[in-house]
Amino acid sequence: MDADGSQTLEEQVDALMDGLRTDLVRLAAIPSVAFPGYPSEPVEEAYDLIVSLLREAGVPTIERIDLPDTAPVIYAEIPPPHPDAPTVLLYGHYDVQPAGAVSLWLSPPFDPTPVAGVPGALRARGIADDKSNVIAHIGMLRLYGGRPPVGIKLVLEGQEEYGSPFDDYPPTDPDRFACDAMVIADLGNLRPGTPTLTIGLRGACEVTVEVRTLTEARHSGGFGGAAPDALLALLRALSTLHDEHGDVAVPGLRRDPWEGTTYTEEEFRDLASVRDGVPLIGTGSLGERLWSGPAVTVIGLDAPDVAGAASAVVPYARAKLNLRFHPLQDPREARAALVEHLRAQRPFGIPLTVTPGDTGPGFEARTGGPAYRAALTALKEAWGTQASYVATGGSIPLVNGLAKAVPGAEVLLFGAQDGMCNLHAPNERVLLSEVRNTVVAMAAFVREYAADFRAARGPAAPGGGR
Repeated sequence: MDADGSQTLEEQVDALMDGLRTDLVRLAAIPSVAFPGYPSEPVEEAYDLIVSLLREAGVPTIERIDLPDTAPVIYAEIPPPHPDAPTVLLYGHYDVQPAGAVSLWLSPPFDPTPVAGVPGALRARGIADDKSNVIAHIGMLRLYGGRPPVGIKLVLEGQEEYGSPFDDYPPTDPDRFACDAMVIADLGNLRPGTPTLTIGLRGACEVTVEVRTLTEARHSGGFGGAAPDALLALLRALSTLHDEHGDVAVPGLRRDPWEGTTYTEEEFRDLASVRDGVPLIGTGSLGERLWSGPAVTVIGLDAPDVAGAASAVVPYARAKLNLRFHPLQDPREARAALVEHLRAQRPFGIPLTVTPGDTGPGFEARTGGPAYRAALTALKEAWGTQASYVATGGSIPLVNGLAKAVPGAEVLLFGAQDGMCNLHAPNERVLLSEVRNTVVAMAAFVREYAADFRAARGPAAPGGGR
């Protein structure tokens, strides 16, 4: 209790947690997979449940955005309580990844189940990514009775995991998304109990490289040693992408030192399921290798499989590469660097066919503004310790669309997931303590931001939320 006998913010959130847990379990039980081939009814069911929860939380304006070839987007608004109050845009998504091989799950993936030996942990597909953050948004609105001290614009996407045309929509309708700050809640802390602000997202692109050498396979006994082997040529070309230490050796890809926090090597080895005795690749800090430097991964390979292999020289081979690049590097520049490097290769004198694929930009947030100051105060209040900065090698495509629509808004990335939650993997789980602290942090953030906004805004501050 406060000195005047009123409940503290944390006590108010604690009083809401039983209901929020129930709502999270209800939402996570819905298999809202928006990938092709999956039924659309569960996605609509999740949409309807969230809309009802928002109405119960006192949100006055809720709209459905329907675009071609994508699931419906929930858009909701709460007007600012007075003309000098800022507007905050909240983002999350209610669709989930497919469950994958059910045999690898310790319980049915859409039956939210307590995790043995981990108090307050629940296991289900999508319960962390991103339904925990949807519920955290609802928890903050519920705490304020639908009348927070800031204006709210809420965007909950229904097809983020597969990819959606909605990513490109915000710049076409900037007034709808006008705000002073955004809270992108599609991630969380580096590790449980450690408050974390994500300030960078690496960009990504794909490139395909193929080799054709013979019109058809030929006996390796009669022709091997002189006939050009397509698979050997491809492997030789791929080997030039990294140096002897495992660092990317493609000229023109940006790499900077990483100054924020990062995983310990023990944490990373466990998270990445690295086998005992196998070393990590690359040099420099883990943050530099994972976030502020490039990574090239062979994600697909067309070649004869071992089980059906014949004694023959391979006439054709193909590989698909995924490049992750520095948050601030131009995506076309990064892709061109990889394409040009591969096209310059002539393994055994054999030319390669290199085809550039899709590319998406990275993102680096501007820190130091009033929203960031408020967020640092709020995260410390929620978790009891100072927040750290991290980045991520993953991507949230809509972030760039929102940033283009509202270039003056501060962008904050934090939430209820944590680095150990197994997102996109079997046995995904969330910790209710992280959900609870995220609700506290969101509630404290809007309180602090509203209190500081008038002085910080000045006569010509950016944004557009009022």
